[in-house]
Amino acid sequence: MTDPVASSEPAVVVGPEPLTPKQVHAVARHGAPVELADAAKRRITTAREHVDGLAAGPRPAYGISTGFGALAVQSIPQDRRADLQRSLVRSHAAGAGERVEAEVVRAMMLLRLRTIATGRTGVTLGTAEALAGLLNAGVTPVVHTYGSLGCSGDLAPLSAVALALIGEGEVVTSTGRTVPAADALASAGIAPVRLAEKEGLALTNGTEGMLGMLVLALDDLGRLLDMADLTAAMSVEALLGTDRVFADDLQFLRPHQGQAVSAARMSALLAGSAIVASHRGDDCPRVQDAYSLRCAPQVHGAARDTLEHARMVAGRELAAAIDNPVVLDDGRVESNGNFHGAPLGYVLDFLAVPVADLASMAERRTDRMLDVSRSSGLPPFLADDPGVDSGHMIAQYTQASLVSELKRLAVPASVDSIPSSAMQEDHVSMGWSAARKLRTAIDGLTTVLAVEFLTAARALDLRAPLSPAPATGAAVGVLRERVAGTGPDRHLAPEIAAAAEAVRGGEVHEAVAPYLPTEL
Repeated sequence: MTDPVASSEPAVVVGPEPLTPKQVHAVARHGAPVELADAAKRRITTAREHVDGLAAGPRPAYGISTGFGALAVQSIPQDRRADLQRSLVRSHAAGAGERVEAEVVRAMMLLRLRTIATGRTGVTLGTAEALAGLLNAGVTPVVHTYGSLGCSGDLAPLSAVALALIGEGEVVTSTGRTVPAADALASAGIAPVRLAEKEGLALTNGTEGMLGMLVLALDDLGRLLDMADLTAAMSVEALLGTDRVFADDLQFLRPHQGQAVSAARMSALLAGSAIVASHRGDDCPRVQDAYSLRCAPQVHGAARDTLEHARMVAGRELAAAIDNPVVLDDGRVESNGNFHGAPLGYVLDFLAVPVADLASMAERRTDRMLDVSRSSGLPPFLADDPGVDSGHMIAQYTQASLVSELKRLAVPASVDSIPSSAMQEDHVSMGWSAARKLRTAIDGLTTVLAVEFLTAARALDLRAPLSPAPATGAAVGVLRERVAGTGPDRHLAPEIAAAAEAVRGGEVHEAVAPYLPTEL
């Protein structure tokens, strides 16, 4: 991730209105600074006045003058309420496991700051400004993988952020060093926050961890779906498949928008291919291509439509204000269940299904290119000297192992509720777990597509002197800047890694963009 202190990105203004996915990416991945809008400051101040009024009154108010969860019936004396908030943060920062990626933590911090900016949480303006200060200083609290059940919010992850705000725990600086939070705050000129009534609860009771991972995943999957269309087109071309099945009039018969987009892209990617033209005549003996070639738009398109549904859910969540209790415009502070992560957990799980299926289909195309009995004249395993050389034999094994793993990751987390907090929280979403496994699945799909990209490019090279389509040829050209073409066996793992970087990056997309329809 870019050093936030040195970032040239424009500031993202955080106000009561929803953030856009682009703004989340800018802060989480590119280190853009943030600033609180004047409207946010006014709302934060007004909401805090309501909370202060309740704190001074005689009526018990959850999270202000009572304990939390199953301890909500416990009244807290006024002189112990600051201790209550600090104790909440310390006790809830109970995560374990590997560290969560910095981009996820920054997305979570930004999204919680935006929730605070709605004036629905009762956090003080000083605390909100301290959270913005952490982001701008590039200080990222250490958050651990395990600890959120996706209900009552992402408690342990958000508590680790709150812990850093009070000057405790560990953080990672903009230079990548892990240091005590107190030292990082001092270096950044940020005073440790002294939490007032409700603030500990308000900093931790949100779904921003799940939402942040969903927003980042949508960005990644959008690029990977485009890449899957490309690698599928390259495989169709390399296997002497037909492009006629991608025609608009055939797609019109089944009017799914995603399918139409993928089919149009694949047709455009194959346009002008001498390889495809070489077997287009009446003397071609093949009647139909295998499903992994012919049905690629149907599978990729269904994945695109699933992605659009997930974008709709993410858009609604980006407009939400999640806290419990929540401060309403008339000053009431009301308990609610909006912290339940089911809407996020379901789509995070849902996305893992097409990820696994896209990978499964890509692996089948790769295997077909390596099998001399099904590859339409390509050498066994695309080896330079079959027998002496093994070509891409084991690269397909790598794909196969990943596909099996992706099938396991497609098992939903959101059906696996487990009760907690002395049965007060007796049904939870497991949305954080769904998000974590989706991130793993996206990495797996990236590698599976990289192997198909690598294999299809080699197969197209072996079709010489016939030339590929201008679009697929441009994609091969980008890959050849990183990986050499045909020849004797080489150490293949670095080539797979290089292809994966090409799949993740924007160079391949830029190379093929001029050949694609402008309206899809």
